Amino acid sequence: MKKYMKFLLTLVLAFGILTGCAKNEFKGGTFTGEEKGFSSTIKVEVTISNDKTIEAINIVESAESADIGEVALPIMIEKVLGSQSVDVDAVSTATITSDAFLVAVTKAIESSGLKVSDLKAKEAGAVEKKEETLDADVVIIGAGGAGMTAAITAASEGKSVIIIEKAPIVGGNTSRATGGMNAAETKYQETAGIEDSVELFVEDTMKGGYEKNNKELVQTMAEQSASAIEFLDSIGAHLSDVGKAGGASTNRSHRPVDAEGKILSVGSYLVPIFEQAAKDNNVTFYMETEATEIMMNEGAAVGVKASSANTDYTINAKAVILATGGFGGNLEMVESYKPELKGYVTTNASTITGDGIKMAEAVGANLVDMAEIQIHPTVVQSNGALITESLRGDGAILVNNEGKRFTNEVLTRDVVSANIIAEEGSAAWLIVDQQMFDDSNVIQGYVNKGYMIQGDTIADLAKAMEVDEATLQETIDNWVGMVKAGEDTDFGRDDLATVKYDLSKAPYYAVKIAPGVHHTMGGVEINTNTEVINKNGEVIPGLYAAGEVTGGVHGGNRLGGNAVADIIVFGRIAGQNAATYVSK
Repeated sequence: MKKYMKFLLTLVLAFGILTGCAKNEFKGGTFTGEEKGFSSTIKVEVTISNDKTIEAINIVESAESADIGEVALPIMIEKVLGSQSVDVDAVSTATITSDAFLVAVTKAIESSGLKVSDLKAKEAGAVEKKEETLDADVVIIGAGGAGMTAAITAASEGKSVIIIEKAPIVGGNTSRATGGMNAAETKYQETAGIEDSVELFVEDTMKGGYEKNNKELVQTMAEQSASAIEFLDSIGAHLSDVGKAGGASTNRSHRPVDAEGKILSVGSYLVPIFEQAAKDNNVTFYMETEATEIMMNEGAAVGVKASSANTDYTINAKAVILATGGFGGNLEMVESYKPELKGYVTTNASTITGDGIKMAEAVGANLVDMAEIQIHPTVVQSNGALITESLRGDGAILVNNEGKRFTNEVLTRDVVSANIIAEEGSAAWLIVDQQMFDDSNVIQGYVNKGYMIQGDTIADLAKAMEVDEATLQETIDNWVGMVKAGEDTDFGRDDLATVKYDLSKAPYYAVKIAPGVHHTMGGVEINTNTEVINKNGEVIPGLYAAGEVTGGVHGGNRLGGNAVADIIVFGRIAGQNAATYVSK
């Protein structure tokens, strides 16, 4: 009996060992995972071999922004495959998309029965950096709208141009611009029968900036805005629809449309056109390359020191253009200049950290208006997504948590933001109707991304918003009546006679918003030639700056549509004047 039991126990142990071995033997295959990204669900398929190697990652489903998130995903795939690990850095301009991708991949791996620690991660070897010297007529720091406009302009004058960009993708904050570009006395305004003038553009901008603006810079922007529209036309970027933004006396916000006439986001439309035009003009891009120092010789800028993962660069150039953007993505820096903004979300790319301002200051540049930081009134708080101001210009309304209008929607951003903050919960709802939805790819994108809720009727929308049905019905009925009459008897909005939409067509859509850090009006001081000014009021030879890295254009508050005008007008001036300087 004992021998039998011993034999049986031996068999059980042997069977356990064998089955244990079988249980521990991983069988490869393709596994799926998904996670909510910035504006869509990201679903991936991960193929893992029997030896626990990730062989392939495919994106099964994603509708992230075409010029940011969708560009970042292939980069993230390469990072994970190259390291055989999910412990990799996010793409700096698309952190939410990147993080969601990594979570989706992790879920796919875990659905296979593995833990991420079971993967055969490759150890990162020590990187031995090489040193390289480059030469160009013009070096530009930053591949956003201002930088690429400057590059196209300088290169079209026959100059050799290098752009360095610390992110892996171009665009910067320009990619996030959703509204339009202000311009006066344009052919598109003339065709639409819109009366405008350079003088009125200047007046609106100065008033919006509380007269703190450098008027010479504002005059230059307004005077050259129409030719900037012509420049965009010349490279295939047509901003043919003209709407209204807050603080403007008339319709001057120029916007792109698709083949069906639907309004598009201006930034995601312009950025790929800029990139292609720059490459067509033989501009050389160095991506994931961060500028660290402006090189000086006898008081003049003569190049840039920069660094990538593998290379330290010395870039000799006859002119340097700063186009690094502001510092709205650096919330510590924001708070240092304006402590009351602590805790606010930001609409900025994570790379917009004030690098150019710091480098310029290090070589003696004067800084102006650094405490002038704008909050935008309509921002999705969960991810910092900007809801374009142009919707309010077209006829969207803002209501509070009681379902009542509480402000003139097209007042300047600072005023509308303050009015929202004063409401219960410091938040509000923006409402559009089906006609607005049908005519706008931008609104359709908001709905597809899950930002907006929908109601087949006003009562349905009220339920979804958790506001009183009768109150919301009365609010919208009043709005429809006032648009028809052409007079806002509640808040004195003066454009109702020309507003495009009256919110009379169901279904209805609403998005909950609150203010967020949007634009830094302060920065490097420049003159109308975009030459950087030092602390003694003198030009720093060979050093130019354009876009949000500069201060003075917008004063105490930027008007919607003026950022794109700023980057195009002054980007062109910087490129032209740098090319002229090089030729001396």
